[in-house]
Amino acid sequence: MNCIIVDDEPLAREAVEMLINETGELTLAGSFNNATSAARFIGEHPVDLIFLDIRMPKVTGLEFARTIPKSTLVIFTTAYAEYAIDSYEVDAVDYLVKPIIPERFQKAVEKAKTYHALLLTEEKENIENVESEFMFVKSERRFFKVNFKDILFIEGLKDYVIIQLPDQRIITKTSMKAIHELLPKAFLRVNRSYIVNTQQIASFDNNDIYIDKYEIAIGNNYRDIFFDEFVAKMGRV
Repeated sequence: MNCIIVDDEPLAREAVEMLINETGELTLAGSFNNATSAARFIGEHPVDLIFLDIRMPKVTGLEFARTIPKSTLVIFTTAYAEYAIDSYEVDAVDYLVKPIIPERFQKAVEKAKTYHALLLTEEKENIENVESEFMFVKSERRFFKVNFKDILFIEGLKDYVIIQLPDQRIITKTSMKAIHELLPKAFLRVNRSYIVNTQQIASFDNNDIYIDKYEIAIGNNYRDIFFDEFVAKMGRV
């Protein structure tokens, strides 16, 4: 995967470059201190992945992320954890808080590799035979039976969704809106990129939902829906 770094801080760029070199799985094609220079480079060279700072002068990372090609993935790198929810609004693969831990960096790279392979496929995958308790999902030229009760959550990435089960992930080509319309009422959208199965929620607070080993942020635009649809009903049980 060809990648670039976009960050206005020289030391931050050097730190990410060191992590990239240590992985052996990425090719660093360029390093830029502003979004304008990076945009020019992307217009002339293929870029699969961007390590992108959020707080930059003139054009912010969030503004820049909204302009890049759909085939280019983004991992945000920033010192400000409060921007995590905003990263969901631009289909970011992951969000790394500085100083970046190597193990956490590698996890984000693995996720990007999976999504990159997904975006390269041209197969038109879809969902069929939706019943009251299950549906059949086409993935990798096969149809998989998915029981609704077994779904932990569904994650959206560009034109695809990832159905997360306890011991398996199923990736198919459809939109978050389309699949949400097929799901039972127990499923709630909690930010732009995630739909959760409320029956699988282990705990939650004002900002996050915890399902199994996963932590999912509650988006500002979805917080009222979550607390009205799930928490209020839970209190009446």
